Amino acid sequence: MVAVNLGFAHYLLDHLYGAITHRLRLAPQFFTGGWGGQNMLMLEQITKQLLQQGLQQVSAQHWPPPVVRPVWKTVWESRNARLQEGIFSTPCEDVVRQALPVESQIGRVRLLTPKNVPRHESSCVVHLAGTGDHGFERRLRLGGPLLKDNIATLVLESPYYGNRRPKGQRGARLLCVSDLLLLGRATIEESRALLHWLDQEEGYGKLGVCGLSMGGVHAAMVGSLHPKPLATVPLLAPHSAAAAFCEGILQYGLAWEALMRDEAAAAGMTLEKAKERMRTILSLTDITKFPIPKNPRAVIFVAATDDGYIPKYSMQQLHAAWPESEVRWVTGGHVSSFILHNKAFQQAIRDGLRRLD
Repeated sequence: MVAVNLGFAHYLLDHLYGAITHRLRLAPQFFTGGWGGQNMLMLEQITKQLLQQGLQQVSAQHWPPPVVRPVWKTVWESRNARLQEGIFSTPCEDVVRQALPVESQIGRVRLLTPKNVPRHESSCVVHLAGTGDHGFERRLRLGGPLLKDNIATLVLESPYYGNRRPKGQRGARLLCVSDLLLLGRATIEESRALLHWLDQEEGYGKLGVCGLSMGGVHAAMVGSLHPKPLATVPLLAPHSAAAAFCEGILQYGLAWEALMRDEAAAAGMTLEKAKERMRTILSLTDITKFPIPKNPRAVIFVAATDDGYIPKYSMQQLHAAWPESEVRWVTGGHVSSFILHNKAFQQAIRDGLRRLD
């Protein structure tokens, strides 16, 4: 009974947080600018072509990715560690680059490394941002304790976030649905190029990718498409963005009225039709359609038992699609697990890297 009540309390916390931020509209809504017009049509066409041709085949044709060599400056340095910040031009293909806001076309990363340890004896994990995770600090705090295990942390600032946020966007509330797909496409291409740089030019012994929530979806996609085995650690992640935006608490933060108005003249769109179109568009992010990673044993999902943002079945579908992967359950909701379970997340990263041996 105590465990049941505790689980309900975590679930209630998610809904309380969601009510404050979404239902009461104390924060801006997502997609007040509508679907995205020509950008949306372009992205739908590109993604459908990729799925038809086969993601694995297309990924192999586009490997290696464009060269990325960040320009670095040292942020701070101690006896045992160094933190550097780098900038680079996004390696996205021209059609995607041109659709990105000018502010998002320059990438930023921070690299936290142990000192006096040869690269080939170290590992490095790329940390991708969850919804609302601007800047670097949250993920650097997650990666910091891993330094003692000779695990470096590379934090990528997402397009549309932090210094890469376009004018007119408030916080993490993307203006158009197409922005969400552009954010994901650019994040995946940038992550793959950075991993290639870490492997070929920096010479790290093992590599991994992780992310929380939205970052976990992107991490799973990167792990799927990378041509070499990676430790892939999606944290509190759905199998598709549709599960988060159409079924979880986040659905109450969407500007459905603006989305209906955007299409109403041509399609007479109702709320139900808007939700159906959203599910169709976001089905393009369905990770179960992606290839199984090269070493599925090095894939460790961490899910929360009482997550109000991510339906439990969503994680189960993802695990079923990658049957040799592992799912670890932590007690909590989406919000409380993000706060309370960093040690479990860190252990999953360590174990994923060990399975690359």
